[in-house]
Amino acid sequence: MLLPIEQLTAFLGWCTLINIGLLLFSTLMIALIKDFAIRVHSKMFDLDPQTLPAMYFDYLGRFKVLVIVFNLVPYLALRIIM
Repeated sequence: MLLPIEQLTAFLGWCTLINIGLLLFSTLMIALIKDFAIRVHSKMFDLDPQTLPAMYFDYLGRFKVLVIVFNLVPYLALRIIM
């Protein structure tokens, strides 16, 4: 069964909104409690505390690209053709 284009557009819009919210939350948490996160993650996963800020930056960058490519761009494309 195919979804009507309006439902697919609404779905992608909500996915985009939720994922951007998660991205903003992650960014704020890393910015506000970076030292605490580094201590916890370095002990939990036996990682070098010096490499964690670069890993956090990499994580945020990849998450942002995934949200744009798989949520925002399809949503905008559907909005354009409607």
